[in-house]
Amino acid sequence: MKIAVFTKNRTNPAYHGARVGAERAARQFGAEIVHFVPETPDDAAQQIALVDEALALAPDAIVMSPVHPCKVDGALRRIQAAGIPLFSLVSPVTAVPTITFVNADDYALGAAIAGYLFDRLGGKGAVLVIGGHVDSSTSTERLRGFADIAQRYPSIALLETLVGDYSRTTARSRMEQWLKTNPDQACEACLVANDAMALGVIEALAASGRSAAVVGVNAIPQAIVAIEQQILLATADYNAMVMGYLATECAARHLLGESMPPRIILPVEIVDAHNCKLWDLPYENRPVITYDDLPASSRVEGVRGT
Repeated sequence: MKIAVFTKNRTNPAYHGARVGAERAARQFGAEIVHFVPETPDDAAQQIALVDEALALAPDAIVMSPVHPCKVDGALRRIQAAGIPLFSLVSPVTAVPTITFVNADDYALGAAIAGYLFDRLGGKGAVLVIGGHVDSSTSTERLRGFADIAQRYPSIALLETLVGDYSRTTARSRMEQWLKTNPDQACEACLVANDAMALGVIEALAASGRSAAVVGVNAIPQAIVAIEQQILLATADYNAMVMGYLATECAARHLLGESMPPRIILPVEIVDAHNCKLWDLPYENRPVITYDDLPASSRVEGVRGT
């Protein structure tokens, strides 16, 4: 069986994890994986062109993380018209039905890491927020979780939200500019929507001679090292490697005639200095959660989404 896997970019380490997960699942089921990644990160036109390339190869199934909520809808409809089973991960496909969508609850991840940070601050302080792509459903939900939890802490002040585009270099640049523009603004902590950006924020803080507690989301290998070095306080595990594994496993099992649930939601886990050794492995060696390992609460039954 041949499975085409679409990820958004090669710049976000989480998508490297997703590709590794897909490869690991494919080996278990004897499937062939063909990866399709835009050369320009998150470029809708390039992903559309890649869909047409994939369709020419007539894959048995497609695993897709769309780069935009609606800009690739025409290409998704071509997949549907070709009769190829479609599975999604990270960001939902809304234009056409999918067999299974695998992700984490981004709102819950944002709420959990925000609550963790605010508790470590003793419930008070000025906190700068750094979000991802403005069109990203994951960033939108994480920011919503940040904001809602902040309302429970009357002495926490959320400062402005910088747009870091889920990029380490962009987040570092935006943070450097904010620090220059606001030299006298107190900032006890930075609440960051992914780890790559959190590492850029840490670099900007270090270059300026200022310090702040920083948390992120994703639990990428570089973030685990930063936690061990005590320069990153914590991260929430958005396990894209397991998402890639499960989406590909569901595709393979569907092709073998099994019925898969319409939605799989991974549980929330916070990684900090107390437990980070459990994550201190490259994606290729991290433990996976297979479909049979999932708790019943992670398998969401009901009408298949579109």
